[in-house]
Amino acid sequence: MSDKLVPSNPADVMVIRDITPNITTLSVPFARFGSIEVGGRCTIVRMTGGGVLVFSPVALTPDAAAVVTRLGGKEGVRYLVAPDIEHHIFLSEWLKAYPNARIVAPQGLAEKRAATKGKNPRVNVDDTFFAILQDKRKQPMSEPQPVAPDFDADFGLVYFEMHPNKEIVLLYRPENILIEADLMFNLPALEQYQRVDPATRRGAPGSATLLNRIFQAFMKTEGDLKWAHRFQWYLTSSSDRARFNEGIRVVDAWPFETIIPCHGETITKDAKAVFRRVFEWHLEGKKN
Repeated sequence: MSDKLVPSNPADVMVIRDITPNITTLSVPFARFGSIEVGGRCTIVRMTGGGVLVFSPVALTPDAAAVVTRLGGKEGVRYLVAPDIEHHIFLSEWLKAYPNARIVAPQGLAEKRAATKGKNPRVNVDDTFFAILQDKRKQPMSEPQPVAPDFDADFGLVYFEMHPNKEIVLLYRPENILIEADLMFNLPALEQYQRVDPATRRGAPGSATLLNRIFQAFMKTEGDLKWAHRFQWYLTSSSDRARFNEGIRVVDAWPFETIIPCHGETITKDAKAVFRRVFEWHLEGKKN
């Protein structure tokens, strides 16, 4: 996320939604390149041993802090997960408020943040990372990299190190819920723009609409998915398609019933069927 694109009034536009008694999402508007409306979403999960895990932190508003108190109690935040090298802008803000939280991030993010020293006041390059997922191409995708006993007990993990953004995908085991960032979008981002006045949206009139339509053709989950298939096949997985396919099959084997993406609508119905449609070519191991 570019700091210039962060909503200036997050408390006014944030949509807070209880997915289950143990999971609450914080959805906010976010326009990629200032015009493509993909939205942003943070997922707060109650851990079985106490405290919460925060996946893809967004602005820490008073209402967001209240969710942490409600779900995490005295334990507060135990883990802050940067799901890829793009979703990290608010890590420092949350770590300052919850100094005992442990940051889980992909390889390369610390270096990326260090390169922004003095350029982005939101990023504290001295933040300590607890677990950095590594590129382990010789290790089967079905063997997750361990984080910590309490984390591993609650969450299944697949790390797509070959993805351009280096994606961390989680399964919340107690409720069979898949939580992910840029592995799969579900546009348009309706909930994330629910509290935004259309007249205030960024982008020149007409141009944003055209860009949105083009991007949504690649990032939708309904209707004709030929462009979505091509995007995943030729771009997302191109650096190591065989390993990407392996990771998709591991995720597909998880018994998830809901998908919470960072961009677009949460999928609470037929989530496994939707996932299989989007990644049809990868599950088959071939292009149609």
